[in-house]
Amino acid sequence: MALWGGRFKEKASLQFKKFNDSLPVDYRMAVQDIVGSIAWAQAIHEVGVINDDELTRLTAALEELKASVEENPKQILASDAEDIHSWVEIQLIEKTGDLGKKLHTGRSRNDQVATDLKLWCKETGGDLLFALVNLQQSMMNLAEREKDTVLPGYTHLQRAQPVTFGHWCLAYVEMFNRDIGRLKDALYRLDVSPLGSGALAGTAYPIDRNALANRLGFRTATMNSLDAVSDRDHVIELLASASISMMHLSRFAEDLIFYNSGEAGFVEMSDLVSSGSSLMPQKKNPDACELIRGKAGRVFGSLTGMLTTMKALALAYNKDMQEDKEGLFDAMDTWQECMEMAVLVADGLKVNRSRTLAAAQQGYANATELADYLVGKDIPFREAHHIVGEVVLAAIDKGVPLEDLTITQLQEYSEKIEQDVYQHLSIESTLDKREALGGTSRSQVEKALATGNEEILNEQVVGAPGKQRTEVALKQVKQRLNAQKAAAMSVRRARMSDVDKIYQQVNFWADKGEILPRSRDNIIHDIQNFVVAELDGNVVGCASLYIYQTGLAEIRSVVVAESAQKQGQGEALVQYLLEFAHQMELEQIIVLTYIPQYFSQLGFTTIDKSTLADNIIEDSEPSPHKDPADEVAMQYIVGQSK
Repeated sequence: MALWGGRFKEKASLQFKKFNDSLPVDYRMAVQDIVGSIAWAQAIHEVGVINDDELTRLTAALEELKASVEENPKQILASDAEDIHSWVEIQLIEKTGDLGKKLHTGRSRNDQVATDLKLWCKETGGDLLFALVNLQQSMMNLAEREKDTVLPGYTHLQRAQPVTFGHWCLAYVEMFNRDIGRLKDALYRLDVSPLGSGALAGTAYPIDRNALANRLGFRTATMNSLDAVSDRDHVIELLASASISMMHLSRFAEDLIFYNSGEAGFVEMSDLVSSGSSLMPQKKNPDACELIRGKAGRVFGSLTGMLTTMKALALAYNKDMQEDKEGLFDAMDTWQECMEMAVLVADGLKVNRSRTLAAAQQGYANATELADYLVGKDIPFREAHHIVGEVVLAAIDKGVPLEDLTITQLQEYSEKIEQDVYQHLSIESTLDKREALGGTSRSQVEKALATGNEEILNEQVVGAPGKQRTEVALKQVKQRLNAQKAAAMSVRRARMSDVDKIYQQVNFWADKGEILPRSRDNIIHDIQNFVVAELDGNVVGCASLYIYQTGLAEIRSVVVAESAQKQGQGEALVQYLLEFAHQMELEQIIVLTYIPQYFSQLGFTTIDKSTLADNIIEDSEPSPHKDPADEVAMQYIVGQSK
């Protein structure tokens, strides 16, 4: 059944229907479409379009449909519906009769699809963000393992100067950090709701669009209906973020393909990410890296296609924009799959340290050190550069490295060269001189590891001197990254579809007197501040962050289902919120708790409850089942070390 047939005398041809229908692609937004429909039902109820009983019936039918779709999303593909919106409406009419036809009052498929797609992007973006964090951690782990391994550095694919393998790893940590920043920016900009914009001119009903946006978990509503239904900047931004990140992953893959080659022999790939030859039994091919490199072009193609599609579209909606989803879905799937594969590659990488050292000692990589030595002897750098060029030419003729030339041979090119030159030509000296911020010296690599990159870790270790300070910092880096990995695997921002699960879990523990109860409406209006923990696809815990004022917030409603206790979900929830607080540039996080020992392990310290503002105490009344004297106030200073 089509939603638009009244004006037409003849049915569309089967050929056109197949060409026009988008269900085989947009069925992936089924849950988002249903969640948006539940919110819209509430919105039109508030303006009197449907009564209380109709709202209850529509909501129940939509919730039932959502549960069915979550259990078996592929069932949708058996339908001949035009798109996911048609499919949901058809199913709703089957369940509720003519009532189902009321739901679309004041709404257009134009603002509906824009909303569905943004909801999908928000949820998928969270998964991608933590895939990036996980990838960063993997490279940090490899950097720590190989921080002392000497590696030849290259320019123009010619050996240039020695670096450490850890320094090479940290270069990619920096790249992935920029990727995280770009993705966060894109997710912030797309976090506005188009629902209520109608086909292009806005809805004729007095819908509170900001309340509707908050109900769906958006931070606000769009300001212009024409732009809202025709905007696909968020698709382009996500594709651009994916493309730049895939470019980084492709460079990572290319480096390792070269390092893995028989000519270099610097690394060996794990069997888990390699394949063999059907003809040559001795072959072990780096196929995982080659596929990452190849799939980068696929993601770039999606970006180019979307830019080309949008470049000449007049306002507002045009059917061309139906082409936005297939490329986006494929690109996001590909990006995430490549990040996960890169983690497998990095985790299983075996470095041939003797081979990398031998290669670094060849190719006259210490020529710059000899030039710097001569500069230290008051020879201008350009003259020193010329002298060293002649020395290298002589060494090549003799087939020996620079350090094997005798002092007499060296002095043929400059009388300023003395016996102390040899201590400047060693690999150790070459590395250790690169002490400036961001250099490849071992101390700088240690410092970078200890810092853990400011976007991953923003802390200072006070009072521990020298090596002890570094060891303490490294330990804290590991703890923080492990917590991030736990969150990446199990915790995400809450969605409207999680409301009932959150409500059940919060009030289960409230009935036991562990926390304060929360109404379903309160959870709905505060859903954007909740996070949930999942195990095997089931929501097993939740927590929320309530922001009081600039710089101050409180963690509330931290609960984990009894069946999921002692598996780290509670810690993952709190760590996720602390990381979010860091991103939001909050300064102080407080908690009022009856289990202070638990939060002290997570970096919270006890404070005097009387120092808290009155409104905080009023908002956080003690449980009637507990002795108020047992409630402890604690704080976490964002960015401060434990």
